[in-house]
Amino acid sequence: MNHDLFNQIDRVIHERARLAIMSSLAASRGLTFRELRDLLKLTDGNLSVHLRILQEAGYVSVTKAFVDHKPLNTIELTAPGRISFRKYLDSLESLVKSHKPE
Repeated sequence: MNHDLFNQIDRVIHERARLAIMSSLAASRGLTFRELRDLLKLTDGNLSVHLRILQEAGYVSVTKAFVDHKPLNTIELTAPGRISFRKYLDSLESLVKSHKPE
């Protein structure tokens, strides 16, 4: 195993739920908390924890608003989040290619 390539994998993104969140957001212009929760089949608490970690890393932004007196939180990838996600995918691709037989 190429440990240098493996060590380049972003651990913040690599966790299963956070990878699913980042992938879903990368394929959209943004999703509401409810849309993400339902799409990924996560509990409110679980999604909140993972979003907080991604937000602290600067990968996602959360816009809070009210619609018809109900909270509406929209989550989007930040520019650094998109760059980090692209780097993550590039690192995975390099890791996989390093294991392919010649």
